[in-house]
Amino acid sequence: MEPMGDAVESSTDSQFDDGLAGLKVMVIDDSKTIRRTAETLLKKAGCEVFTATDGFEALAKIADHRPDIIFVDIMMPRLDGYQTCALIKHNQAFKGTPVIMLSSKDGLFDRARGRIVGSEEYLTKPFAKEELLGAIKRHVHRD
Repeated sequence: MEPMGDAVESSTDSQFDDGLAGLKVMVIDDSKTIRRTAETLLKKAGCEVFTATDGFEALAKIADHRPDIIFVDIMMPRLDGYQTCALIKHNQAFKGTPVIMLSSKDGLFDRARGRIVGSEEYLTKPFAKEELLGAIKRHVHRD
């Protein structure tokens, strides 16, 4: 029985080398292409992915799924990324959840505004796999 225990431990260790297996990630973007791209990259890394097309849909799903990290597009209809991030950060249950802003614009003003509403980081679209996974590694700390 002991070798079995060792095998389980080593497979658990290898999962945590990447540190992403089993993490719950929310991707909020009105672009189907961006949602699909992010979902594919994240699932390959072992993440559980939830998507939403706008802030309203996202807020309901965040309450249901309790993601470990949230990626949110800035430019969305109805509720934009800044408003969505502010609502997440003002909620006691989710204020500690890292929020990463996504935008096709790489402006200083947009970055500053993202910080003001409480986002942890700002990624410019199109993003590379390394940027997406790197952001998760920097902001999600497992106990």
